[in-house]
Amino acid sequence: MDMRQLATFRMVARTLSFTRAATALNYVQSTVTAQIQALEHELNVPLFDRLGKRIALTDAGQRLLEYADRILALADEAQMAVAHADHPAGKLTISAPESLCIYRLPAVLRQFRAQYPAVRLLFRPAPSLELRRMVSEGELDMAYLLDEPIRSTELVVNTLMEENILLVVPPDHPLATAADVTPADIQGEPVVLTETGCAYRLLFERALAAAGIHLTEMLEFRNVEAIKQCVLAGMGVGVLPAFVVERDVAEGRLAVLPWRGDTLNVFTQVVYHKDKWLSPALRAFLDITADLFATPAPALLDLAARPAMVR
Repeated sequence: MDMRQLATFRMVARTLSFTRAATALNYVQSTVTAQIQALEHELNVPLFDRLGKRIALTDAGQRLLEYADRILALADEAQMAVAHADHPAGKLTISAPESLCIYRLPAVLRQFRAQYPAVRLLFRPAPSLELRRMVSEGELDMAYLLDEPIRSTELVVNTLMEENILLVVPPDHPLATAADVTPADIQGEPVVLTETGCAYRLLFERALAAAGIHLTEMLEFRNVEAIKQCVLAGMGVGVLPAFVVERDVAEGRLAVLPWRGDTLNVFTQVVYHKDKWLSPALRAFLDITADLFATPAPALLDLAARPAMVR
């Protein structure tokens, strides 16, 4: 079984298009078609259903894709292990939620690039709900997650930091001077939230539901900066990690509500597959991550620890 054929098969399976696969691989389309036909002939089974101008994986193709991912990942690891046994080099593919990309990871990426310029870092943006699957299926070498504690039989999980989730409003909002804010106080208030599936949105909605409260007016964004700007403009109560709003709170642009509902805490965690070979590059990246997350900014710790006292 030819490795190039497997790589071509995987690209066709991911794009479900011979044309797009050829473009991605920098092949002419006839080369892609010939490689797939040769692989099907060798295995004596069709890997794709040709449905007019559309294609779809057959059951056999779906099974082969699982093995192709593993075989190609192992081939990459073997090449790196032999070629770069002593010095971090090669390629790392990582991902993280957008909020961590903006506020947590620049320091990690900057230090890693400075220390290991021979490593090519590839960042693959993806929705939070997809990250665990992408690590499990070998699409990512590792991922950062902002979630409740993760328990998995196939992933190694390193917890880096507990993150406090805050409710924030402009200083002139009626709730900004309240001594306590309960779920009942949120009833009827417009709330600005992240997309469905985000861990801290789920925690917040769960806390409201436990008190018999259901949101009636909300704005939903994927981007935490969009949420923050809407809150600054007075469009509602924002639900955001402390690290997203710490500067705005410190400079008086936002006030933290003294929440008295269920605890709203998540954890920054890094995950990789338990069977993943820890290349020198991946090990170095994990070490830098652990070192930098072990010494967060003091202001951030203070804000997260005492939200009710911040005005």
